[in-house]
Amino acid sequence: MNLPTLKLESAMLVPLAPEHAASLQRHADDEQVSRTLFEGFPYPYTMADASAWCGGAWRAAGQVWGIAVDGDVIGCLGVRQDAGWLRCNAEVGYWIGRQYWGRGIATQALRAASDWAFSNMDELTRLYAPIFDWNEASQAVARKSGFEYEGRMPFSAIKAGRVIGRVVYGRYRGVDRC
Repeated sequence: MNLPTLKLESAMLVPLAPEHAASLQRHADDEQVSRTLFEGFPYPYTMADASAWCGGAWRAAGQVWGIAVDGDVIGCLGVRQDAGWLRCNAEVGYWIGRQYWGRGIATQALRAASDWAFSNMDELTRLYAPIFDWNEASQAVARKSGFEYEGRMPFSAIKAGRVIGRVVYGRYRGVDRC
């Protein structure tokens, strides 16, 4: 599926391309960013990591956009549809570089990508965001984007060698409480 460019209030969602690698690497190579993401997110985040991701490795993660501000890719947002009998669900994940935290960009991006997913993925009825239970900022992004708290998943992930808890937020087709 070809991803469109989506214009936001203060940013854009853009299909990733090799020319985005340098700016993506600059924003991803931050320990404070890495600590909020899944165990497999590399840190340090090298130029080789960024080149591979922007060169097409993202395809294994579903539908992935770069979040761009003034031509720089400052983060990513992905929608990965589940398979088989759970294909009516899709997991969303997002991050932005620390210098852009608190500006509403992640909220705009998540809202736009969610709207796009419901309009373009026919069987999709639910988007869900599993978030580390201590990551209040990411939970706020989900809430502001129309996601509802679904529940806790204690002891459900490993990060930096520690077992941690997560919470799940969901947004549903045809339900808009923003």
